[in-house]
Amino acid sequence: MKLEGVRVLDLSLFLPGPMLTQMMADHGADVIKLEPPGDGEPNREIDLKRDGVSVFFANTHRGKRSIQLDLKTDGGREAALRLAEQCDVMVESSRPGVVDRLGVGYEQVSERAPHIVYCSITAFGQTGSYVRRPAHDLATEALAGVLSVNLGPDGRPAMPAIANADILSSMMDALMASIPNNMGSVLAERRAPIAKHERPWGGNAMYSIYETKDGKWVVLGAAEMHFAENVLTRLGRPDLIELCEPPPGPNQDPVREFFSETFKTRTQADWSAFFADVDAAFAPVQNMREAVDDPQVRSRDMIIEDSRGWEHIGLPIKFRDEPGSPDFALPEVGQHSEEILREMDYDDAEIIALKEAGVF
Repeated sequence: MKLEGVRVLDLSLFLPGPMLTQMMADHGADVIKLEPPGDGEPNREIDLKRDGVSVFFANTHRGKRSIQLDLKTDGGREAALRLAEQCDVMVESSRPGVVDRLGVGYEQVSERAPHIVYCSITAFGQTGSYVRRPAHDLATEALAGVLSVNLGPDGRPAMPAIANADILSSMMDALMASIPNNMGSVLAERRAPIAKHERPWGGNAMYSIYETKDGKWVVLGAAEMHFAENVLTRLGRPDLIELCEPPPGPNQDPVREFFSETFKTRTQADWSAFFADVDAAFAPVQNMREAVDDPQVRSRDMIIEDSRGWEHIGLPIKFRDEPGSPDFALPEVGQHSEEILREMDYDDAEIIALKEAGVF
């Protein structure tokens, strides 16, 4: 596999770092999760569980080994630094300054391991006035302006379905860099967008969400004029085609009203059949269970099952000649502590001394 022979020391918690390092483990890296004292990784206890294991943990920590060290102790700090010497990559997700106080910041680690690739995942980077401000995904999306255009039917900001900042990391910077296609009014006219009038958020009638007769939803998901011609011709309203010309906004209201009324005349399934042979970016809005059972998802192995019958999220990064291979084993907290310490040439007496000192 691509990353065989690469060793990763993962100090991160929750979602951004653990997901990153799981992708590395899926492609052959030896990922060592350094868990804090007590219960270890918080997502072990978040969300629903199968046989005592949270789905969240199972989909961010498969194939990793776990060492538990108290970095506030001299012995724990030294063990972490010795471990870093044997690693190629180190990942952490603490607020700036925290790892420095613990003695495992970049400067301290690079003195011992100058070869290390050190990845720090933070909400606001390492500089700026927000650098020590606490934030998870939602607060970061709010400050980046993204939440202001993530609106519900009532026009109010709605809870985002995906933890966008967490997934993109490093967080606020990545959100700002992720919307070049939606910044027209912001940068060209120096004004906040009116979301419902903008091209990507419903201002274009051919790029919007419509309710069906059975209370479900469908989307038209492409605004190019040839798609508008195909759809409106098939629906018997070629007279509306010219209204789909840019710019988006209230000028397209007649088309939007036509689609709103028309899609309510048939069920979602009926419309899916109707559009089966129409060259248009049409799609039913599937619920998440329908999505994971979608034949495209299954054919791409984006939902996979282990020997227990548990379903897991598959590998989004696919190499043709060196495909990844997920290891569904999940570590207990600190399960591999002694094993990893011995790999660093700690002897039995030293390990006993570390235990007695409360290092693990």
